[in-house]
Amino acid sequence: MVVCLFTGFASGLPLYLLIQLVPGWLRNNGVDLSTIGLFGIILFSYNWKFVWSPLMERYTPPFLGKRKGWMILTQVPLIALTSLLIVLQPSSQIGLIAMVVGAIGFFSASQDIVLDAYRRELLTDDEMGMGTSIFVNAYKFSSLIPGGLSLIIADWFSWEWAIGTAVIFLFVGLITTLIINELPKSGYQPVTIQEAVIDPFKEFFNRNGWREAALVLLFLVLYKLGDNMAVALETPFFFDMGFNGTEIGTVAKLSKLWASIIGTAIGGIIMIRLGINKALWIFGFFQIGTILGYAVLAQVGNNIWVLFAAVSMEYLGVGLGTVGVLSYMSKLTSRKFTATQFALLSSIATIPRTFAGATTGFIIEAVGYFSFFVICFCCAIPGMLLLLKVAPWNGKRDDE
Repeated sequence: MVVCLFTGFASGLPLYLLIQLVPGWLRNNGVDLSTIGLFGIILFSYNWKFVWSPLMERYTPPFLGKRKGWMILTQVPLIALTSLLIVLQPSSQIGLIAMVVGAIGFFSASQDIVLDAYRRELLTDDEMGMGTSIFVNAYKFSSLIPGGLSLIIADWFSWEWAIGTAVIFLFVGLITTLIINELPKSGYQPVTIQEAVIDPFKEFFNRNGWREAALVLLFLVLYKLGDNMAVALETPFFFDMGFNGTEIGTVAKLSKLWASIIGTAIGGIIMIRLGINKALWIFGFFQIGTILGYAVLAQVGNNIWVLFAAVSMEYLGVGLGTVGVLSYMSKLTSRKFTATQFALLSSIATIPRTFAGATTGFIIEAVGYFSFFVICFCCAIPGMLLLLKVAPWNGKRDDE
């Protein structure tokens, strides 16, 4: 459980740096929303990590073992590339910044591959719920650094200091890697590229048939689509509502933290009591409703109490939905093909985040914030309808 705590923090920090700190940094330096939104395309690595995950399963680095070796090979470049952002200027080097951000996204996604595989192999089936909950809470907690502490530091000192602070916390992952033990080799070790690349996908699609597999993948795309759209450009949204960096870094980010922690904790309890299927229904209805809190904030404007309430409710829904989807994906993953199948499922699940980041800037500039959040609400409905097929309310519990 301690390993889940620190690896969750290490996994979440680079992502929140890219989706919270970087957009705020760019917006505060005069970059338009459409350009900031296009940075979402640069994060395509999260959607395509299943392409190179078989190579990380097939080959073992010449030091520290398969899992720890790949952790080091992803974490060192993350630290170096993020440090490079300190010396770049958004006003004149936006192209170079885009390249660096894209590289950070690639190594962050690659780190996720190995951390997800390590967690799946570390935990027994009866530990999965608790381990996932702790991992998700730590993942969300990491957002306080780039999305909270760094914004406050930028408000009082400079953006260089803000990014430097995030770099310091990236060392948490590296230190964790050096301390934890390499896991014993699993019973199945691919020895050819075909076994590493073809067999995991073949097993997944043949397990319950291609039609069922396709519905599952479509569900993973649509279930959190509205939610991901709503929070894609929330830091620029808060700035545009007239809040300063200190207010965003304290009120907004702290309310995110407590709401996410409570959401994942409640989510874990509900799944134990009701099973994953019924939990996904409850979580889905809740996260749809909480999107409208941001619509209210867009109407009210600069009101610190409405900010606190809207963010708290939104991230309570985010916490519930996240732990539900992660547990659902873990259940679908074969221990024989841990890294590749989890990479496939999580890649599909992150498509809405990339889509949201790339398009929301244009939508907001076209219709305004209030109408945009109403659109987010509507986009969340198809995912709920797919639950009728992939996780029916009266379907068997996952422990039956």
